[in-house]
Amino acid sequence: MTGQAKHALAAFFLRVLFPGIWMPVCLYGQHENKITATLDQDTRVIQIQQEFTYVNDSDDVLESLVFNDWANAYSDKTTALAKRFAEEFKKSLHLAKEEERGRTTILSVSDGVYRNVSWKRLSSLDLIRFYLNEPLRPGDSVRLLLTYTVKLPPNRYTPFGYAPDGSFYLRDWYLTPAVYDTTWNRYSNKNLEDLYTDLTNTYINFIFPDSLFLGTNYVDLSLSSFPGKQFANLRGQSRKSCDVILNAGRPFKKHVTPTLFVVTDIQSRKYDEIRQGISIDRITRFIYENLGDFPYEQLLVSEIDFNKNPLYGLNQLPSFIRPYEEQFQFEMKFLKTALISYLRESIFLNPRKDKWISDAIINYLMIRYVEEFYPDQKLLGKLSGFWLMKGTYLAQMDFNDQYSFLHMLTARRNLDQALTTPNDSLIKFNQKIANTYKAGLGLLYLGQYAGRDVVDQGIKDFLKSYTLREATPGDFRATLEKYASVDIGWFFDSYVASDERIDYKIRTVEPKNDSLQVTLQNKTKAQVPISLFGLRNDTVVSKYWFRGFPESQTFQIPDRGEKRLVLNYDQSIPEFNQRDNWKSMGGFLSSNRKLKLQFFRDAENPYYNQIFYMPVVNFNIYDGLTPGLRLTNKTLLERPFVIDVAPQYATREKSLVGYGSLLYRHYHGKSGFFVTNYALRGSTFHFQTNSRYSTLTPSISFGWRPADLIANIRSSLLLRHVNVFRTIDPGLEALETNPDYSVFNVRYSYLKNNIIDYFSWFADGQQAADFTKFSVNMEYRRLMINNRQINLRFFGGVFLRNQTNSDFFSFALDRPTDYLFDFNYLGRSEDSGIFSQQIIIAEGGFKSRLAYPFANRWMVTGNMSYSLWRWIEAYGDLGFLKNEGDPARFVYDSGIRLNLVTDYFELYFPLYSNNGWEIADPNYSQKIRFVVTLSPKTLIGLFTRKWF
Repeated sequence: MTGQAKHALAAFFLRVLFPGIWMPVCLYGQHENKITATLDQDTRVIQIQQEFTYVNDSDDVLESLVFNDWANAYSDKTTALAKRFAEEFKKSLHLAKEEERGRTTILSVSDGVYRNVSWKRLSSLDLIRFYLNEPLRPGDSVRLLLTYTVKLPPNRYTPFGYAPDGSFYLRDWYLTPAVYDTTWNRYSNKNLEDLYTDLTNTYINFIFPDSLFLGTNYVDLSLSSFPGKQFANLRGQSRKSCDVILNAGRPFKKHVTPTLFVVTDIQSRKYDEIRQGISIDRITRFIYENLGDFPYEQLLVSEIDFNKNPLYGLNQLPSFIRPYEEQFQFEMKFLKTALISYLRESIFLNPRKDKWISDAIINYLMIRYVEEFYPDQKLLGKLSGFWLMKGTYLAQMDFNDQYSFLHMLTARRNLDQALTTPNDSLIKFNQKIANTYKAGLGLLYLGQYAGRDVVDQGIKDFLKSYTLREATPGDFRATLEKYASVDIGWFFDSYVASDERIDYKIRTVEPKNDSLQVTLQNKTKAQVPISLFGLRNDTVVSKYWFRGFPESQTFQIPDRGEKRLVLNYDQSIPEFNQRDNWKSMGGFLSSNRKLKLQFFRDAENPYYNQIFYMPVVNFNIYDGLTPGLRLTNKTLLERPFVIDVAPQYATREKSLVGYGSLLYRHYHGKSGFFVTNYALRGSTFHFQTNSRYSTLTPSISFGWRPADLIANIRSSLLLRHVNVFRTIDPGLEALETNPDYSVFNVRYSYLKNNIIDYFSWFADGQQAADFTKFSVNMEYRRLMINNRQINLRFFGGVFLRNQTNSDFFSFALDRPTDYLFDFNYLGRSEDSGIFSQQIIIAEGGFKSRLAYPFANRWMVTGNMSYSLWRWIEAYGDLGFLKNEGDPARFVYDSGIRLNLVTDYFELYFPLYSNNGWEIADPNYSQKIRFVVTLSPKTLIGLFTRKWF
């Protein structure tokens, strides 16, 4: 038996046989915390008596103390947590009933001599300031005696609270001191798992129902039962907050391995317990070899921790279609959860500012584990052999390729953020996925350049040197630099601290006697190392590393008969664009890549020009179903130049229709004026029986956004020239206007997209041969404190010049003619029948059909709706419109709106308008209006908006 095995077994049996005398190895904590807590299962309330001794280890005299009270973040609609949810388009906490909220109720606070201590909540409501009766000098301590209750919320907002099956998860559930370092670090609960609190020696007497199974990251010194209850004595020496998991039906199992004592409730129904034990033994040995000894008696690896940080991607598919073997799924799930728990309990970083360090270590070791034990594992698993996927680049990608792919998903959308960005300033996709993967890739990149031993030894030394101590990025840097024989400052100064992308290309290769003169270009400001490979017959014959440089630099390398030079051939560098990384020794066209046609969209293959073809179908009542073939070079990652063409067949008209576009997007930066889009779009469909319209629209647009990417604020300026060409069936009425026309359109738009407080407006100007017009549209939505929603909209439009002789270009009250063909009307020319009842809220925004709904001089309207109950609203519209030669006319309507999904699926039932009581009309069903969105891209955006 190894020494580690003896140590683990001895620790286990001492803890079981002599719980009262078990002493910890390390005693660094200075504060002391004693808690007696009783959980009432029926009321879901914890009654707490807490005695906290705070030691002033700073050089300042403290007049007050700030404590974290994160359990109170669920108490109100204005807390930092509620605001964070609004940014992520989650309104469950905002709409919660009072009894469905969590809160902390302070009953009494006194000091060590039983004098009352005054206190107040800070504006975020989840931080409390205690005003001391006497100043606390450096080195002195003060005792606080607190009595309070914590009402737990349901776990549908976050994993914290109670579950429908009677289980409980308690995290950050009692008062803990904020960290003071010349000032108080006042971090609010934003559902980011980043409580920042001091090290404390904590002792908890916890009473809970006897029907529940206990799991905790603390040491459970003793566990006893009495009628209806269980009593646990928990101890955490030099620990942060205590986690308590109370499962209703899944007990925690204990695994004593040679290197680690594990408590877990992670299971796999299709992977038997014996093999689970073997896998856990392999994982704990891997963790020990790479991180060293765990500083505490046991490591908690829980299902609930995994659910908070799952393996994003294919692992989240339903179990019956997951593409991986059960053993691989179980091990990756257990490994990730164990690493997160291990680092959270061992190294004390500022979790809001320095989380990238633990993310880097966790994902680096995840990559290493797959390399060591599953080197042939493909990203798609079993699906790689499926006939539909076999020929795709996605099927060829290894499992570890997902890290670069998902990091690049936001980088290509110009939403990537530096690793040093505070946790609460990251967009959700970066916070959960992209930045964590970039951090792990960074250590892999560093290991390729400086040597893997530098990273491996540096990580292990860092854990050993700073276990149970506060650590900083400077400490991590100093530890790695101690082992490096080359300069690695670029990793911290550029890769970590900057959001500059890595992007190199080969400009020229010139033979010089027995050498090759290679000129490389750095396309960005990121001066980081780049690797160059020489290939002959797909075999690597040479490899070189070059230090980072600005702009371009020429290098001379030996000629070893290379037929192709490739930058970053092993793709160990998370490079922004790999399509220009290779150069063949073949003359003028040596950089041209072969064309590859593929069925359905695929991942980007840097060595081919990919064109994807896929079926597409649209519908309108004139064309009927329009099946077709879409051709595009658009991959799963965004790219600057996109071709998108879709020839289709109209089943009713029995003719060709379709659309096409060319788009070039140029990003200038992350904020301010950040993007320019150049586009050429065209389409051809039918707008009546045997009557076709075609459009050709060149455009340019400019975009602005704030530095805070979470803010969901965008503005844009669009300039376009819409050219319309129409033909009409001779048997139909003649067109009201010339069949062909052109309109120059300028529009400035502003959007603040928030599920609680939404505001948008645009100003639109149009110039054509026969008219000039200007309009303003504003919309405001507010979900109020009483859970009622109010919707306000204003539209104003005026003709500066109007020489038309019809209402085709006029402002419309309820159904614009859409002469620019912007709207997705299912039956744009219909004036009766179900398709005429489709409404797109534009211009006047009225829902009732009134007589003479057009205005050829000016129009001003206002639209309002207000919640009556849930998604049922009352609406009202009013306005004035003016036609040439007629006096201004006042118009109005009102009714009931079923706001099922705002802007996507709505129904309008008119009640009263200028027409009188519309509900009394015998043909009332024809007056009902509907909003429906069928565009897959638009609907997908409804679900992905919380991530980006």
